[in-house]
Amino acid sequence: MRLRIRYARLGKVRFTSHRDVARIWERALRRTELPVAYSAGFSPRPKLAFGLALPTGAESVAEYLDVELAGAGPVPDELPDRLSAALPAGLDVLAVAPLEAGADSLQHAVTSCTWTVEVLDLDADRAESLVAAALAAGTLVVTRQRKGKAVTDDLRPALLALGVNGPTPAGVELHAELSTQPRGVRTSELLAALDPGLQEGLVRRTHQWIQRDDGRVEPLPLERLPGTVGAHTSRVAERVS
Repeated sequence: MRLRIRYARLGKVRFTSHRDVARIWERALRRTELPVAYSAGFSPRPKLAFGLALPTGAESVAEYLDVELAGAGPVPDELPDRLSAALPAGLDVLAVAPLEAGADSLQHAVTSCTWTVEVLDLDADRAESLVAAALAAGTLVVTRQRKGKAVTDDLRPALLALGVNGPTPAGVELHAELSTQPRGVRTSELLAALDPGLQEGLVRRTHQWIQRDDGRVEPLPLERLPGTVGAHTSRVAERVS
């Protein structure tokens, strides 16, 4: 049996590396005494599969973890609270649900992510102008370093949506949906393509999306679903607002 966990990553914990977050989860799962399955061999490891890595320094209300259990059984209603209590401040479990047999891995299934991006020292009028120009452009070229070499990429095919949410105390907030395949685009790369002088403030991932024939869906929506427990969003909503 596999469980899918949706969790938030807010506040100071956003500066924790992906590898360290994985270790934190291993400890939390041991504390809750879930019957996690382990790999075979000389050095067995818990069978955990994380979603797309979150850039260090970014927040998220849409992080995912798949956990394989040794055996099957009902998911306790209190499991989200038990897991949240075993995690450090800033990591909060929002929902837990059993996975269907044969479900694709998160790394393979997720095709795009939605982000909010604070741009420092930018006013709303200038932001609207940059957004309009980007959406009308045939190409959005950015040059970055890859393995010590300068590589030029066109980000326009990966820009699925872009808009202005409104002003912030430090600048203005944009929202963007960026493709993750064949390669993920960082929000910092998007800003460089809009205007190389833009400075990034607070970045938050708000959704990860899986493409279906009848539209896109989240790997685990927050609304209560059959077979889902949790959807504990109130304290996280207070911190996001």
